[in-house]
Amino acid sequence: QVQLVESGGGSVQAGGSLRLSCAASGSAYNWRCMGWFRQAPGKEREGIATALSESVTTYADSVKGRFTISRDNAKNTLYLQMNSLKPEDTAMYYCAADPLSFRCTAVASIPNSRYRGQGTQVTVSS
Repeated sequence: QVQLVESGGGSVQAGGSLRLSCAASGSAYNWRCMGWFRQAPGKEREGIATALSESVTTYADSVKGRFTISRDNAKNTLYLQMNSLKPEDTAMYYCAADPLSFRCTAVASIPNSRYRGQGTQVTVSS
């Protein structure tokens, strides 16, 4: 069984930064692919970043150049560094994991991962 626990959300003004963390437990096989997706009220889930390894990553166009995903396999932790935040980044952010590496080939697929955390709220004010 896999457990994913996010932390680091909060409220910030536009232009600010936040760093999300996701601690994973269970068999490492189950989080071969890891990523982040978000969901704002009334909107569909949006895959924003994936990390198959420390060097193999993908990003949604909406966050490319502003967000950076990274993973520390020694600590079983996934991160999302978010810079230059905008009000439209306001959403619940979820960590996701899947044992299948193909899940990381398309960022839009990450919301369909087998495992996800409970989410952490990010609110960006103008």
